[in-house]
Amino acid sequence: MPISESDRLHSQLSRFEDMFPGYRVEIVEGNIVMSPVKPHHNQTVRRVWNALEEQVSGEWDFISDVAFPFSAENEFCPDLALIPSAESGKNLSSYPPDVIELVIEVVSPSSVRNDYVVKDQAYAARGIAHYLIFDPYKAHCVTLWNPGPEGYLGRDTLPYGKTVTVDTAIGRLTLDTGRLPVDPHHS
Repeated sequence: MPISESDRLHSQLSRFEDMFPGYRVEIVEGNIVMSPVKPHHNQTVRRVWNALEEQVSGEWDFISDVAFPFSAENEFCPDLALIPSAESGKNLSSYPPDVIELVIEVVSPSSVRNDYVVKDQAYAARGIAHYLIFDPYKAHCVTLWNPGPEGYLGRDTLPYGKTVTVDTAIGRLTLDTGRLPVDPHHS
């Protein structure tokens, strides 16, 4: 499917987002996927964003829930993506995935496979250097690095309460996960 067709689908996704507030809408493996957003999801995004934003220079910016068309089958809207400020300053509704330095997803009950499998493979295949998965249901963070064609070759799982460290091309980023929310039904 040419990019113009992908752009057309994204404009349809915008309408779905307006029709179903409280849901995140993406195209994953050619399917329109709607995920309900719960308070722990938004709190995690906000706390991670605030903690990491203080550590990056003004040449970089975090954006949230903005489309990145990867292919005809995948148009992701990451919870957070670190991109050059010059790009975010364009204020577009979609960006090429090649501008992403770091991508962050927060797991919701309906996004488990997408976050851990589909996006692991797609982000790595596109060469995105670092991918972090924050999971309030398992109370851990998965850091992924060393992208390859079938997924990331490097992977660490850290329980909440530990400090996550990511050595990126723009510098070392650290995050204390001790204040991240955990689902009350976590076992």
